[in-house]
Amino acid sequence: MEFNMVEILGYAASIMVAISLTMKDIVKLRVLNFVGCGLFTAYGLAIDSMPVVITNGFIACVNVYFLLKMQQEKKQDKLARASA
Repeated sequence: MEFNMVEILGYAASIMVAISLTMKDIVKLRVLNFVGCGLFTAYGLAIDSMPVVITNGFIACVNVYFLLKMQQEKKQDKLARASA
C-alpha cells in the first residue's frame, strides 16, 4: 500500500483530532485539537476543499480563543491570590 504526502497529512490530522478527544485536561485537548485542525486546514488546501479549510480554520481559531482566555484567567487568579 502506497501513500502520498497528502494522504499522510490527512491521516496525521485525523489521528491528532482523535487523540485530542481522549484528553481529560482541557488545555491538552485544545492544543492537540488545534494541531489537528491546522493539519486538516493544510490538507484541505492540498486537496482544494474549501469546506474542509473553512471548518477546520474556524475550529482552530476557537481553540486559540479559549486557550488565550484560559491563560488570561489563570494570570488573573494568580494576581488575586498574590494580593489577598
